[in-house]
Amino acid sequence: MKHLFFLNKYFYKYKWWIIPGVFFVIISNIFGVVPAQVVGHAFNLITENIAIYQLFDGFERQEIIYNIFSNSLFFFGALILILYLMRGLFLFFMRQTIILMSRHIEYDMKNEIYAHYQKLSLGFYRRNNTGDLMNRATEDVNRVRMYVGPAIMYTINTAVLFLLIIYFMFDVNSTLAIYCLLPLPILVVTIYFVNTLINQKSERIQEQLSRLSSFVQERFSGIRVIKSYVREKQVQDVFASESIAYKNSSMNLVKVQALFYPTMLLLVGLSTILTVYIGGKQVIDGAITPGNIAEFIVYVNQLTFPVTMLGWVTTLIQRAAASQKRINEFLQLQPDITSSNAEEPVFDGKISFKNVSFTYPDTGIEALREVSFEVEKGQFVAIIGRTGSGKSTLANLIMRMYDTDAGQIEIDGKELKNLNLNNFRNQIGFVPQEVFLFSDTIKNNIAFGLSAIEEGQVEQAAKNAAVYDNIVDFDLKFETMLGERGITLSGGQKQRVSIARALIKEPKILIFDDCLSAVDTKTEEEILSNLGKIMKGKTSILIAHRISTIKNADKIIVLDDGKIIEQGTHNELLANNGAYAEMYDNQLLEEENR
Repeated sequence: MKHLFFLNKYFYKYKWWIIPGVFFVIISNIFGVVPAQVVGHAFNLITENIAIYQLFDGFERQEIIYNIFSNSLFFFGALILILYLMRGLFLFFMRQTIILMSRHIEYDMKNEIYAHYQKLSLGFYRRNNTGDLMNRATEDVNRVRMYVGPAIMYTINTAVLFLLIIYFMFDVNSTLAIYCLLPLPILVVTIYFVNTLINQKSERIQEQLSRLSSFVQERFSGIRVIKSYVREKQVQDVFASESIAYKNSSMNLVKVQALFYPTMLLLVGLSTILTVYIGGKQVIDGAITPGNIAEFIVYVNQLTFPVTMLGWVTTLIQRAAASQKRINEFLQLQPDITSSNAEEPVFDGKISFKNVSFTYPDTGIEALREVSFEVEKGQFVAIIGRTGSGKSTLANLIMRMYDTDAGQIEIDGKELKNLNLNNFRNQIGFVPQEVFLFSDTIKNNIAFGLSAIEEGQVEQAAKNAAVYDNIVDFDLKFETMLGERGITLSGGQKQRVSIARALIKEPKILIFDDCLSAVDTKTEEEILSNLGKIMKGKTSILIAHRISTIKNADKIIVLDDGKIIEQGTHNELLANNGAYAEMYDNQLLEEENR
């Protein structure tokens, strides 16, 4: 239960929902128990009046007795109906308070988890897969909701009803009460163990279903590869195998449930038989009336559902505790990247790296080693190097997705760690190497970084990214809905929409992380030409593989194995006849051989 203590703050927040809810539980159970006594009195009335009615057989008074008897039965029937209507009304109020409270807590928890996820650093997302993050915010929260709602409601309801019934039973006849309750402990233990078994099997079914769903999703996503390699039969066989495992798990659960319910009914029936047998002996001895037997049978049947719920509630609490533990694991994590500065200056765009070293904490890969360089305000700087040389790491460090292990990064002469992070990132335009577009309209994807859009702003950004002509060819133009991860567009179109998303912000610092690889040379020249106009007087950093893309840069930095091995202009680096010149010659040779 210690993991569930986290929820106490929500219980305190919604205390004015819980307190009336408990009150409604008590009132509804009082109205639920009283009808049993009414049934007992009615049963006694029937037996007594039948005897009196037969006694006056042939006399005029018999009709009067019949009328009194009929009116009394009608009165008792109406009274029972009214009592159950009142019970139903207060049960409604009970659910409207406690169950609604659980939905509010669910809402608050999901918002808290999502907000906390967004605070966590990029390294957190590298260490955890998306499915697990989603599961904790959805399935785990739902299990916790079942604890704060139904589990608590049924626990209070069972406790109150049990105490009331026990009190009334012993008030009538303690001997009969003890015999009536004898099978109930056996029923509780049976339900607990069977429910635990059902829960374990249900967990296995959920795990198998999750594997089955993941398998299908992945295969449908990679259907092109499957068809290309003619692996449909092999994939079908694997799917059949997973389906059989799921079917077997489900059948095992059904077998347990098939034994559980008859056993439960048998124990309840045994309790009823004991009530009638022992109660009959008590009636013969004159200790109770026949109506008390009817009253006890109602009590026994009223206890059946709450006792059944005990096992279910125990399972809910166990599952909620396990889920809350998983939720707490992430909520207790603190972001690696924090910012406390409230100032919001406008940046010029001067960037300084001073002996910066960085190792990825999750993999241990040393990405940068003692890197030092400066980017002046308004400069167009290009970064080039082989795969794995640390180019993208530089971009991540400039945006402070990670903090350096050694050395420091300065923006306009101020250490990056001391800046207002949100304000700084708002003034950066970033186009990632791996393009990501949302399942939304093209217009909303381009305007993603803006809170307000001016007329013509989206269209101009699309023209600057050389994607405008492609967009207007669509039937719905900028209102065209993109599929998952922008699947509606080609690779080059996706990259250019991503570029438009960065350019529309008119950033002080623009970072292109090898995002022109999927566009042709003519389109690339058009984008770079537009970029020169837009970013005039602003800082641009372009990470690329093609030297033709970066030859006009004010400064070119050549990285290799996390170190700067050369830097200068295109002509200066060619004159050095070093690694840059070698890459240039190799690329020229590749173009000639095409």
